[in-house]
Amino acid sequence: MPRDPLLRAWVALIGLSLGSTTLTLWHWPPKFAALAGALILTLGWLKARVILSRYLGLAAAPFWRRGFELALAMFCLLLLGLYLLASAF
Repeated sequence: MPRDPLLRAWVALIGLSLGSTTLTLWHWPPKFAALAGALILTLGWLKARVILSRYLGLAAAPFWRRGFELALAMFCLLLLGLYLLASAF
C-alpha cells in the first residue's frame, strides 16, 4: 500500500468504485433489490467520506470532519429511507 495519503485515498476510491460497479452489474433477484440499493448507497457514502477526509483536508481538522460526516450520514440515511419507502410500493 502506498504511503502517500492522497495516493492511498485514490486507491480506496478506485476500489470502492469497482465495488459499486460490480454491485450494479450483478443480476439481483427482485426480493434483494432493496439490499442492492442499500449496499450501493453505503459504498457511495464511504467514497464521500474519503473525499471529505483526504482531498478536502478534513483529516487534519477532526471537529469539522465529524460535523461533515454526521451531516453526510444523516443525508444518506434520509436517502436510504426514501429509497426503501419507494421500493415498498
